[in-house]
Amino acid sequence: MLTVGVDLGGTNLRAAVVDPVSGQVRAEVRTPTRAEEGPPAVIARMADLIARAIARAGATPEMVAAIGIGVPGVYDPASGVVRFLPNLPTTWPDVPLGAEIVRRLGRPTVLINDARAFCLAEATFGAGRGARTVVGLTLGTGIGGGVVIEGRLHLGIDHTAGEVGHQIIDFNGPVCGCGSRGCLEAHASGPALAALGMKAVRQGRTTRLRDLVAGDLNRLTPEVIVQAAEEGDAVAREILEEVGFYLGIGVANLITLFSPEVVVLGGGMAGAGEWLFRPLRTTVQQRVRVTPLARVRIVTAALGDRAGVVGAARWAWQQITERTAEGGQT
Repeated sequence: MLTVGVDLGGTNLRAAVVDPVSGQVRAEVRTPTRAEEGPPAVIARMADLIARAIARAGATPEMVAAIGIGVPGVYDPASGVVRFLPNLPTTWPDVPLGAEIVRRLGRPTVLINDARAFCLAEATFGAGRGARTVVGLTLGTGIGGGVVIEGRLHLGIDHTAGEVGHQIIDFNGPVCGCGSRGCLEAHASGPALAALGMKAVRQGRTTRLRDLVAGDLNRLTPEVIVQAAEEGDAVAREILEEVGFYLGIGVANLITLFSPEVVVLGGGMAGAGEWLFRPLRTTVQQRVRVTPLARVRIVTAALGDRAGVVGAARWAWQQITERTAEGGQT
């Protein structure tokens, strides 16, 4: 049995034909999303990409049991309709993505949040393999994540469980993009890290950050702050220490709630490595009191940029096998 996993990103579209039992990727293709062209054009491009991936794997559409699509936002799991993709132009309100892919390719299609897909892949085939309970966090422009228990995503009401970035860690904190205050994402995402760097420069603190971006603070990214830290910049190191502390508070909360064997950290900001993970682990050690931390591993993701497509493919397989077991049509 084969399934297809798709990752709908703001910059790139990816599709992979996957053996959902072993996690082996049989073929993978990608193309620029060009999201500014609007949902119809992106969906047409996605359908073509899926067809190309199937052909590259030496398969036919009939050999594909199901298609899973990881989307960066909110969707209706029953209808396959996208509700809100905050980082794509027009935000895709009420776009029938699932039905359109079914119409074009004739294969059962399900949606899953992209961060949840990452978590499922890492729990099943990656850094959390073999663990009963895995919590995953994706650290980037936002902070996403998920919880996998006994090989299944815990999704809660309407698939909204796992929004780890929107746990409130400071009730008087800054306004978050979700509309609340003091969310982990507002304190520890990529933009939050960059904002701390900009603030330090504007306050006139002694730091190389301004020089590294030639005075253009719009070019100040987490990668630049890490570069400065590695070059000995004390302010950059202080900023990373602060963000790592906030991440540690968030991870400590998740460990206390779910008592996982493994916490997996991925996404672009994970590239900061020990600049973030050292204060994160220190904070967890200080703040978790009821969970035996000696039995909890905090690790970086193992599957790289394939986690999204592998997780979406695994999700599609789980859904189609459940329908078959229940006597549904495939």
